[in-house]
Amino acid sequence: MDKLLIRGGKSLAGTVNISGAKNAALPELCAALLTADTVTLENVPGLQDVATMLKLIRNMGVAAERSQAVPGTVTLNAGALSSPEAPYELVKTMRASVLALGPLLARFGEATVSLPGGCAIGSRPVDQHIKGLQAMGAEITVEHGYMLAKLPANRQRLKGASITTDMVTVTGTENFLMAASLAEGETILENAAQEPEIGDLAEMLIKMGARIEGHGSRRIRIQGVERLHGCTHQVVADRIEAGTFLCAVAAAGGDVVLKHGRADHLDAVIDKLREAGATVSAGEGFIRIQAQGRMKAQSFCTTEYPGFPTDMQAQFMALNAIAQGSSSVTETIFENRFMHVNELVRLGARIQIEGKVATIEGVEKLSGATVMATDLRASASLVIAGLVAEGETVIERIYHLDRGYDQMEAKLRGIGADIERVKS
Repeated sequence: MDKLLIRGGKSLAGTVNISGAKNAALPELCAALLTADTVTLENVPGLQDVATMLKLIRNMGVAAERSQAVPGTVTLNAGALSSPEAPYELVKTMRASVLALGPLLARFGEATVSLPGGCAIGSRPVDQHIKGLQAMGAEITVEHGYMLAKLPANRQRLKGASITTDMVTVTGTENFLMAASLAEGETILENAAQEPEIGDLAEMLIKMGARIEGHGSRRIRIQGVERLHGCTHQVVADRIEAGTFLCAVAAAGGDVVLKHGRADHLDAVIDKLREAGATVSAGEGFIRIQAQGRMKAQSFCTTEYPGFPTDMQAQFMALNAIAQGSSSVTETIFENRFMHVNELVRLGARIQIEGKVATIEGVEKLSGATVMATDLRASASLVIAGLVAEGETVIERIYHLDRGYDQMEAKLRGIGADIERVKS
């Protein structure tokens, strides 16, 4: 397995290109299942999760080609789909596989989808997906680790319904959006997730002929249509990648411009960075951060968008670990998302955990050590810590990092970090 070797202590300066969002690209690849026409996606990031999703839909019979001439462009055609199934072997490392359920059921009337895998950061049940699709008329059973879904014998299409989930679910909202686009009648989603990636998916579906209103709010209305057509769509920039680089610069110091960054998707994070002492400015298609000296520690609580994202919790905790003062971080989304704490402590951080709350006492310096990535965002927090630690930090199991960051070490090297990938 590859490792990252970081020699800390370098400030960062220059420009970083922010890639397309993983959490938008994955549902949008599945949205191609909704039509027999060709769909072209632009700005698709080169990530392991994207490669897994492409392998999954190709296994179903979808023609999916990455452009050699235009990096980031993927052309898909599900006109000859032969197997509406997502087997365990292909989805065990990625929870986003559940996003195939809604489109397959809506277009083909049946789907067999393995219960998803992914990061071990806590329970992410699919019961809300099942509940919503059953409200739309689907018959779904769970057997031997698979969700078996089909339409009743007397129905040709899913039917519109009013769906209120028990909690806010991003992938649930995405599944219902895609399924309802081809359903008969009107579907209303209450308690819908509001993440920018959902808005981006809705905009893609509208280009394909879907009739959707209210995306970006808690209440989304979808009028089903009989068929959808192809489209060309550009994947929105990755706000979590942008937030990760913002935290890295705040921790290491420097002056960096994030090209394609969307400040309006990162209000909660940017507010905290400004309160910590960083200077953050933004304009059309860029975010600039300037930071010097130790930041001031900031307490926060993760919550659904537009609040502070759980996907930025670990990265900001790494910043707090070397900030002035003490802070508390409350994790309300996932019950097992403090696994990076023990690894940060190995680097010299002072962090105590009690239930859902981590208390951090900022230290002046961290010291390099060998640490192990436990999940995707934990990996990023260890990279940030390594950038400021004295001496060498080695991060093992970085396959987690490759699931969600496109060439992270190359981008960091481009702005002055002393970081390299070590093949093993």
